[in-house]
Amino acid sequence: MNWLKILNKNEKREIENQLKKQFGISKVPGIIVQRGEGRLFLFTGDFNKKQIKQLENMIIIERLGIYFARTFGNEVRLSIEGAQALKSQIKKNIFSLDSKQAEEWMKGQELPVKTGKHGFLAMKYKDDFLGTGKASEEKIGNFIPKSRRLKNKEN
Repeated sequence: MNWLKILNKNEKREIENQLKKQFGISKVPGIIVQRGEGRLFLFTGDFNKKQIKQLENMIIIERLGIYFARTFGNEVRLSIEGAQALKSQIKKNIFSLDSKQAEEWMKGQELPVKTGKHGFLAMKYKDDFLGTGKASEEKIGNFIPKSRRLKNKEN
């Protein structure tokens, strides 16, 4: 049983087209691998598609590369690593955080701000991208995993 799906050229192009539409990203380097429902991994190592398939026939491959995005219908949500790996290409739908907002964001809190936008925004603090949030009328929803959130200081 194959656990991984290596995206073909057309499927990769669809992801790249959506990333271009959402964030201005024109090219995703390497191989895009799907695992499960919409979870996308980016592999830029030395193995080619044929070698990956041969290896998968011998052993179960849990992951290949970095988790960089997840698809939601026609939208793509970049992970923290995905936003950082592609940061030089992100040109639009950027929300710049001040220091207070960045701390709240990294604690996993939603931001009660009206952006005038709907959909995924690349969250940026100074020169760093901190993943993506989902903008609605009244807030930006947070997707920072609990295990990666900043903890409150205890007195």
